[in-house]
Amino acid sequence: MILRHFFISLCFLLCIPAAVVQAGEEYQILGASYGTDAHNMEVTDQLKNLASQDRTVKITNALFGYDPDPGRTKKLRIFARSQNGQARTFEYKEGSYIDGSQFTGWGSGNWGQQGWKGGWNGEGRGQERARGGDYVILQASYGTRERNVDVTQRLRELARQNRTFRMGNNTFGVDPDPGRIKMLRVYTRGPNGENRTFDFRENSEVDGNQFADWGGGNWGRGGWKGGWGDEERGRGRHQGHHGGGLTIISARYGEGNRTIDVTQQVRREIREGRLDFTANNYLAGRDPAPGRTKYLTITYTGEDGRRQVSTIQEGRQVRLP
Repeated sequence: MILRHFFISLCFLLCIPAAVVQAGEEYQILGASYGTDAHNMEVTDQLKNLASQDRTVKITNALFGYDPDPGRTKKLRIFARSQNGQARTFEYKEGSYIDGSQFTGWGSGNWGQQGWKGGWNGEGRGQERARGGDYVILQASYGTRERNVDVTQRLRELARQNRTFRMGNNTFGVDPDPGRIKMLRVYTRGPNGENRTFDFRENSEVDGNQFADWGGGNWGRGGWKGGWGDEERGRGRHQGHHGGGLTIISARYGEGNRTIDVTQQVRREIREGRLDFTANNYLAGRDPAPGRTKYLTITYTGEDGRRQVSTIQEGRQVRLP
């Protein structure tokens, strides 16, 4: 009898860890974001792909193919929901490991997007989720930190057609930095006047539900100072419209009456007081006159303050002054 009770007690004790693991596995992933409060991107699809290969994953920039906020420590946030509907945010610091055993269907990829609204604060922060649709788009850029283009107008056109879409080079009709992974960076202003940046990795899905008046297109009318978004921390490489003695007054790209205002894009190309880049479609974010030779017309002043106009044919090098 004593031996029988011993074995019953032993079996009970051995079952406790299993129960704990089972409880941990009750959480199903809704979505995931990687970055910082200032700059972050949705990585649900990438994480799903990694989960199918490994049970344990180390969090690094290389893992997601992009560093959304260079020089700062990033975090991976996983937003999940338990079987009883409880929402929870799991956070992993850059360089740490994530163990997928605590999530249901980790390796099978049978998770993600169920009730997920996107954003850095996600499902587990009810207040932020409720405010998601209050973010007004100021501007949108596509590319890398070194080479990017303004795609605000193109994004507005896409928003009128679809609530959700998958984007890439073909979406915007240009590859601003060939051979490198691009990002769609959307600059917004929240209901309390705070600025916030949303990043979407090339070939990922863009969900307009988190932006105000997405389909209406009554946004992108100004309020953003331009640039890739690091200027507020003093790390931007663009010098604005003044560069030494060079001041860009205006710039248009296209042919005939089919031209696009690219003044801001040209201003961002100023390096040490000079312009030295190739005039092509990447500057405008799309081809304003398909099948026709385009021209870039720049109105500017040099060190002497004299107003000048320079016209450069598509494919030619722009060198000013």
